[in-house]
Amino acid sequence: MRDRHPPSGSLVIYRARLRERAPSVTERLEGKPVAAGTDEETQRRVRSGPTGAPPPTLVSVHRATDSPFRFYLRRQAKAAEALGIRFREEALSPSGDMAALRTLLAGLDRDPGVHAVLLEHPLPPPFDFLAAIAELRPEKDVDGVGSTNLGRLVAQRPLHVPAVAQAAIAIARYYRAPIEGEPVAVIGRSETVGLPLAIALAGRAEGMSATVTIAHSRTRQLGAALARARTIFSCVGRPGLLDRTVVPEGAYVIDVGLSSVPDPASPGGSRPAGDANAGSLEGWAAGLTPVPGGVGPVTVAKLMAGVVRARDLMLASGANR
Repeated sequence: MRDRHPPSGSLVIYRARLRERAPSVTERLEGKPVAAGTDEETQRRVRSGPTGAPPPTLVSVHRATDSPFRFYLRRQAKAAEALGIRFREEALSPSGDMAALRTLLAGLDRDPGVHAVLLEHPLPPPFDFLAAIAELRPEKDVDGVGSTNLGRLVAQRPLHVPAVAQAAIAIARYYRAPIEGEPVAVIGRSETVGLPLAIALAGRAEGMSATVTIAHSRTRQLGAALARARTIFSCVGRPGLLDRTVVPEGAYVIDVGLSSVPDPASPGGSRPAGDANAGSLEGWAAGLTPVPGGVGPVTVAKLMAGVVRARDLMLASGANR
């Protein structure tokens, strides 16, 4: 089993030599060891919180539908219980409207017993996601997707950064995929995943300072846009988008995309799939995250770490006194 900390020294040189001798091997970039390291630190912070401090509390707001977010909800609940974080969900009524959503979020914002709020996204019309999330103070916007938190990210003074962006970067750094000062590509431009990820990668934080190319679902000649990238982060949600015709040989691929594809052999007749064609990239890419088992577990771990941070920010502001 891989250690929970990035390898260094002779081990890095050894792996590089292995690749030179056996270029047909693509490293499987598993999320489990990365998530374990994050959870260990989160649990320590929960246990060592200020005397008398309330347990960190997360409320997850979602539509009462059978969407992919339901799977994310189950993982949130399980992780929170294991880490000593209080968790509850608030389901919107099927007949609920924008006014009802804003009222719910405003009430959670005023509740001193709630430290962090996560709102399902994207939301379908007529819901306005950014207008809804604006009901939350930045400290409680645990996924960092409100205008204030995104603005602070651009200014390189974030309170919260979207958990999926944190997860993608954490995996890349753990497996030493090239980032700092290197050409890197992000495929996807959503305000909740692709753009925050690109901003973070280009920022001045330790280990970042990448030269970032942003591509998306309408990019013409995707292969040309990715030609120089040493690490590719794909956040599109289009199965099979990445194969060896567009991915440079030897690049690392961090697959953030998640879709459901038909599979008669799977329960329910479908299975999760990422943006990468794993079969095509085997023996071509230097490393590839699996779907599932790659970015997903780390996203949940980073979210839980954010809940503890939100609790501490709320205590520092005096909101829980």
